[in-house]
Amino acid sequence: MKNITLSADEKLIDEARKRALAKHTTLNEEFRRWLTLYVDRERGADDAMTLLRQLQAKYTTGGHKFTRDELNER
Repeated sequence: MKNITLSADEKLIDEARKRALAKHTTLNEEFRRWLTLYVDRERGADDAMTLLRQLQAKYTTGGHKFTRDELNER
């Protein structure tokens, strides 16, 4: 595991440590969780865009513009 150094307001760090302690964890562990979520969120968006592009390439409306009612039909 690689170490990194971050800079933040001292009061903010103290409050974050207190919050982590209340959750029975460490600020370090909370940051690791946040970093994972941050990266996964980007991956999820990238995966969704890839899927949309694949669907657009595979399916077409033939130029038909759907009305609001048509789009909302079930």
